[in-house]
Amino acid sequence: MLKLQIPISRNNIGESETFKKMWLFRRNGPSGFSSSSTAEEVTNGIDGSGLTAIVTGASSGIGSETARVLALRGVNVIMGVRNMAAGKEVKEAIVKKIPGAKVDTMELDLSSSTSVRKFASKFTSSGRPLNLLINNAGIMATPFKLSKDNVELQFATNHLGHFLLTHLLIETMKKTARKMKREGRIVNVSSEAHRFAYNEGIRFDRLNDKEGYNAWAAYGQSKLANILHANELTRRLKEDGEEITANSLHPGTITTNLFRNLGVFEGVISTVGKFVLKNIPQGASTSCYVALHPQVKGKSGEYFSDNNLAAPSSKAADTELSKKLWDYSMDLIK
Repeated sequence: MLKLQIPISRNNIGESETFKKMWLFRRNGPSGFSSSSTAEEVTNGIDGSGLTAIVTGASSGIGSETARVLALRGVNVIMGVRNMAAGKEVKEAIVKKIPGAKVDTMELDLSSSTSVRKFASKFTSSGRPLNLLINNAGIMATPFKLSKDNVELQFATNHLGHFLLTHLLIETMKKTARKMKREGRIVNVSSEAHRFAYNEGIRFDRLNDKEGYNAWAAYGQSKLANILHANELTRRLKEDGEEITANSLHPGTITTNLFRNLGVFEGVISTVGKFVLKNIPQGASTSCYVALHPQVKGKSGEYFSDNNLAAPSSKAADTELSKKLWDYSMDLIK
């Protein structure tokens, strides 16, 4: 299934009892959770007090739900958002529902290296600790376009922006893990669409080739890059003996208002979708599970789906490809 990361109404923040009931037939995996588990359910009883997290793309969809549930568990959440007005609206909604919630918004446009560097500089200069980095934001299957840094937009936004952000914040995470003697966690939100990348996986020599561009393959390429990034980051962190994990995940295909213009088919999709698609609380669950759950302690370089370990594609497990992508990405962010 493909990840549909389409902006949705911020009124959807919170649990949906109707959708939860429609998913009761789903079987739990080894973790004790399933595709029907919600973000609140997988973090039930977990105390995140004292932790600080950055969640990118937190002004809508699963990003806003991830921020809300982390705040519910006592985590100090910094929402990295491109649209500050939308981010403020989500923050106010969270604080209204969770009195005492620690939530801040900071401007972040992942398609711009200037914006990413400004965000990271502002955060690090604040002296705040950083325990959790949820690289969630992304765009999907857009027409061909170059970013302000002249990089294909989906690759720039979904992978390169997060690669740069992680690179700029990793020292803060290392210091935090050492000082608090508590494992840091980096979570890359990927997608099963990584299986449908270009045949070569990453088009190192043709990244900006407009003529050969395919919107869905380019999306898959960027999601494959998310997994490869986490895998190579894991290898490097282990070599350095750092107590920080890096994992990737597929959130599931999520019900949104995408289908609202389909006329007669809208009712059919809205009914059937409750059985085969996820709602926002379910879509955010794997991010929250990987970020907070004790079961994930020490696990790194893994791929998760439906709150359980899963197997990515052979390309996603290619160590040489992950090393090549790392070097390629480092050159692009210089």
